[in-house]
Amino acid sequence: MDDKLNERLARLLERLEPLLPPESVAIDWHSDVAALWERHALGGRLVPVVPRDALHLSALVGIDRQKQALVDNTRAFLAGRPANHALLWGARGTGKSSMIRALINDLAAEGLRLIQVDRHDLASLPTLVNRLRDSDYRFVVYCDDLSFESNDDAYKALKSVLDGALTGPPDNVLLYATSNRRHLMPESSADNQQTHIENGELHHGDAVEEKISLSDRFGLWLSFYPFNQETYLEACAWWVGELGGTFDEDAREAANRHAIARGVRSGRAAWQFAAGWVGRAHTTS
Repeated sequence: MDDKLNERLARLLERLEPLLPPESVAIDWHSDVAALWERHALGGRLVPVVPRDALHLSALVGIDRQKQALVDNTRAFLAGRPANHALLWGARGTGKSSMIRALINDLAAEGLRLIQVDRHDLASLPTLVNRLRDSDYRFVVYCDDLSFESNDDAYKALKSVLDGALTGPPDNVLLYATSNRRHLMPESSADNQQTHIENGELHHGDAVEEKISLSDRFGLWLSFYPFNQETYLEACAWWVGELGGTFDEDAREAANRHAIARGVRSGRAAWQFAAGWVGRAHTTS
C-alpha cells in the first residue's frame, strides 16, 4: 500500500514540478539597480540584471525638451514630491526606450531603481506593485513598446494600477511606458462616428473614450518625432566622435545616403550609421 501511495505521489510531483516557479534569485536593492519582473502561475519574481549599456542622457541628441521634462519629473519623484506616470510615444528609433534606460545610469546614485515588465506579464502588475509598497527605495516600473489590440483585455491591470484601484500605486512607484501609439491602441475612422459637437463642446463616442481612458492615466505625455536633417546629422557627428571616428565631409555625405536608404532620420539611424562608418574605417586603416 505504501509503495502504491509513494508511486502516486511521485507521479503527482512530476506533473506539478513544471508549474512551480523557478528558484528565486536574491535581490539587494542597495547594490542591484535594475531588475526584470517575471510572472508565473503563483505570482511572479524579480530577477536582478545589470543595465544593458552605459548610455547616459548626454548621448541623446535632438530631444532636449523631452529629456529635461522626464528628468525633472523623475527627480521630483526621488525627492518625495508629487510626480506623474509618463508615456513616451511617437516615431520609432527616436530615443524613447534609450531615454528610460539612460535614467538608471544617471540617477541610480540618487536612489532610482528600475524594473522592466514585459507587456505579456502585465496581468501580474498589481502583485509587483504591492511587493514594492513597503520598500525604502523608489522604483520606476517600465514597460517598453506598449500597445494593445482592440479586443485585448490585458490593459485592464495597467488601468487599475495607474488610477482605477481603490488603493492605487504606492508613493514609491511610478510607471513609465513607451509606445508608437499615442493612445496605446489602434484607432480607426469608425471610432469617431459617435463623436459629436454639442454647444461648441466635443463629445467623444464610447469607442474613443475607451481608448483615451488608458493613456489619459499617464499625467506626463512626451511626444517624439522623426529628426530633421540638421538634427540627424548632429546625432551622426556625435556618435562618430564618441566611437573614435572623424565626421568629415565624406562622412556627412555617407550619413545622408544612409538616411535615404533607410527611409528614416532618427537617433537609431544615426547610431547605426556611426557604428558602420567607424567600424569600416578601422577595418581599412
